[in-house]
Amino acid sequence: MENTTDVHKGALSPVSTPFLHVCLIRRKLTLTLTPVCRQEVGELDKKAMLRGPLGASQQLELLSACEDLHSALEGAFYVQECVFEDLGVKQSLFQDVEALVGSDVILSSSTSCLVPSAVFSRVQTPSRCLVAHPVNPPYLVKLVELVPHPQTSAAVMDAAQALMNQVGQVPVRLSRELDGFALNRIQMAVIAESWRLVQEGVISVKDVDLVMSEGLGMRYAFIGPMETMHLNAPQGLGDYMQRYGPGIQRVLSSFGPTPDFSGDQAQDIVKEMNRLIPQEQLSAHIERRDQLLSLLSQIKKDH
Repeated sequence: MENTTDVHKGALSPVSTPFLHVCLIRRKLTLTLTPVCRQEVGELDKKAMLRGPLGASQQLELLSACEDLHSALEGAFYVQECVFEDLGVKQSLFQDVEALVGSDVILSSSTSCLVPSAVFSRVQTPSRCLVAHPVNPPYLVKLVELVPHPQTSAAVMDAAQALMNQVGQVPVRLSRELDGFALNRIQMAVIAESWRLVQEGVISVKDVDLVMSEGLGMRYAFIGPMETMHLNAPQGLGDYMQRYGPGIQRVLSSFGPTPDFSGDQAQDIVKEMNRLIPQEQLSAHIERRDQLLSLLSQIKKDH
């Protein structure tokens, strides 16, 4: 939504987890949020994929929209900022939020690439601040990265982790901030080598995607790289590294510098991708992606 500031606020009890999504529009208030969310919640409810202890009607009752930040933050113990990736906007918003909430309210950002020390640089009490980075699409993917500010207290990290668990997310906890966090650092390593292999003519765009979707991704959907290695040698991870460690180091040493994602060669890759999936078909492929992720989520839920 254009000219929008999104803030989530939560209140936690042992029995249920009331969670309000507040949408602030600078020019005018829009209530289109409600039918959109009603449809999404309804679809998830049909598939028995709602998260947390509340039913569909209870969750929908907790959706609201406010015209001002003060109303949005009233009664909050946890604030989740969801504005676009603009550092200045986030910094200004948290300045305003901090002035309106109590000293014990946890302040969290959804940023995917800005480190907490930058996002919260204008906050007076950074000990209550962290990044809680969800993964797109968050209504189907459960992972949330919890990244502390250098001054974030352990109690705040514990509380954020407990909240994410209670509402049905799967939090992972980083011990310190670093550029890209964990998910994007791993993802960008895959992107870099995939791009390099295509750019150097080793493999096509279509086939490099098949390497993931029909190869690595099949097992990584259920077990991670560490467990994969642990299961791929008779005596586990130590045995795996004894057998394959030298080969891994040899291959890694052959990796080149970070690829160039601009210029004529990059445009050739973009054109090849657009031939495979023309821009007018993006919406259909996004819908298919979500359908497949929904099916995968159901399998993971049942197993």
